[in-house]
Amino acid sequence: MTAVKKVKMEQNLDRQDPHRESGVTWRAILIAIFLIPPNVFWVIEVECVWHSGHPTTISLFWNVVLNIFFLILINLFLKRVSPRSALTQGEMITIYAMLSIASGLAGHDTLALTIPALPHAFWFATIENDWADMFHSYIPQHLVVADREIIRGFYEGNTPFYNAKIGGAWIMPTLWWTSLVFALGTIMICVNVLIRKQWTEHEKLAYPIIQLPMAITERGGAAQLFRSRILWYGFILAAVINVWHGLAHFFPVLPDFSVRHNARNWGRFFTEKPWNAVGNIPVPLYPFVIGLGFLLPLDLSFSMWFFYLFEKAQRVFGSALAIPAPFPYGSEQSIGGWMAIFVIAILVTRKHIANVVRTILGRPGGIDDSQEPIRYRTSLLLIVLASLYVIWFCLKAGMTLPIILPFFAFFSAISIAITRVRAELGPPAHEMAGMCNAQQFLINILGTRRIGPNNLTVFPYFWFFSGRGYREHIMPHQLEAFKMAERANMNTKRLVLAMVIAVILGSLASFWATLSELYRLGGAITGAGGGIGPSVGHIGQFGWLAGLFAFPRDPDIPAMSFMAGGMGLTFFLMIMRMRFIWWPLHPAGYPISMTGGVGYFWSCLVISSFLKWLALRFGGPGTYRTMVFFFFGVILGEYCVGAFWSVLSVIIREPIYDFAPG
Repeated sequence: MTAVKKVKMEQNLDRQDPHRESGVTWRAILIAIFLIPPNVFWVIEVECVWHSGHPTTISLFWNVVLNIFFLILINLFLKRVSPRSALTQGEMITIYAMLSIASGLAGHDTLALTIPALPHAFWFATIENDWADMFHSYIPQHLVVADREIIRGFYEGNTPFYNAKIGGAWIMPTLWWTSLVFALGTIMICVNVLIRKQWTEHEKLAYPIIQLPMAITERGGAAQLFRSRILWYGFILAAVINVWHGLAHFFPVLPDFSVRHNARNWGRFFTEKPWNAVGNIPVPLYPFVIGLGFLLPLDLSFSMWFFYLFEKAQRVFGSALAIPAPFPYGSEQSIGGWMAIFVIAILVTRKHIANVVRTILGRPGGIDDSQEPIRYRTSLLLIVLASLYVIWFCLKAGMTLPIILPFFAFFSAISIAITRVRAELGPPAHEMAGMCNAQQFLINILGTRRIGPNNLTVFPYFWFFSGRGYREHIMPHQLEAFKMAERANMNTKRLVLAMVIAVILGSLASFWATLSELYRLGGAITGAGGGIGPSVGHIGQFGWLAGLFAFPRDPDIPAMSFMAGGMGLTFFLMIMRMRFIWWPLHPAGYPISMTGGVGYFWSCLVISSFLKWLALRFGGPGTYRTMVFFFFGVILGEYCVGAFWSVLSVIIREPIYDFAPG
């Protein structure tokens, strides 16, 4: 049988079998359920325990891509021996979405932070730091494990976790936190349902992050993409680089050229005031990030590295004028910028929102929501019920309603803003390190006294969704899954169920993997291979809390001014972009770049911006498409071979080579 006839037969089979068209089959859900625990364990081991690998700190999770790649290899075999048994593209998208959501929950900025924080305030309380007298009485006991005999093994290791006494002590906190994760995940899914049609079908946003997963899963992995020699050139080049780096770890005698962000620091060349205020200037050269940057709109790619350097320039300016820290208020500028993006997203979507309201109220001019993943009325009802549960959860934890409402309003706004930026532009990462969060927002405006010690004490436990970085935020992955389903003509109704299962199982698996490993290894001695491990106070939430108790803060007028200034500058950038076609700066690049996260990959974007400009300016569409295929290969090569070293590190329980920033 010729290749052409086989392709036609497979396409006819897909059209004739409605079960295959739906995509979200029970088989796909079961495969994802089977894959979630080992993937979560993998993420926890390298990101939380060792801090030596970072699958989830990039927008396109490389542990998930590796899983899909292996499924494609299996699928190609099934297509030869039993075509009806092979997975369809829709089934692979289902698996991809579920693994992405579960991995995001386990990631470096999410539950990998919160789970080690639960016993932290009790184990590290001393006479000197006076934590017990300061805030122990405000800690919600049903959400933590406080018994020092129970948590001793958590920090000292060599303790069996699977017994009634220790395992039993963690059951209730696990279920409580999973219930909050489930409620927040449900709200995100339903909000995505309400805005999906506008952003996906009407505006037709680009969703750059899904380009590679969609391309490689086409026709169950039998995509034309894999017949491209250019793709395989890129794959082989990236694979060879990563094989060499991995071997250099085992055989240090081999010459090696590191591409990592900590291999070069141009900041060391600036030694005189005020230039030394620039601090570190890492120069990463990650090949796959150059590939991801090539897929970005040129204005965003340029804007991200431009505003990264702009933030450095502000530091030099402040030093020259002897303006004291915390100038230039990077977190506050970022907060203002993200709030402006949220407002812009709502303004752009306002007509659709009005039509959604008409549909919910049953008035003329509404939208036909019969083909939506969930009916709009049902979505709104679920949002209300889940929000009431979140409020009750926080009240039971000791928070007060006047703080709960603005806290979660801020979180919702920044979640929608991040999701919008991911859908429209697809940055390689969107870390907001520092204090770009609801805690800082409220403290700047209200001061610590008006917030109160009961609310402040709960804040450190909320770092997993409103705290450190937002790199693994699951809301963009949910919307991207809906977009992939639309492109693949999938039935999205069961996709919601798949997402909910992934949220619940991802949380439970994260608790299992973190607790079992830390009781085995000991949380006070983790961080092998140079890492530091969140379990020993990786970001110092409780040191921050103790500082607020010891030195209360009043409302911060300069900080509020910089938040307002960040919002105003973002609005200005948007107006300029709308009025002048030549305007090179995208407003989203500003808030992303103000908190240091772009330092992990800024120089990669310089290279990708230049290459894309050359391709479009001198090569034309044909050259651009050829280079896209090449960089698809580079990304796949790094993700498959680089991720192999990470998998091997978990098997042999020794950190090897980390090919990605984090």
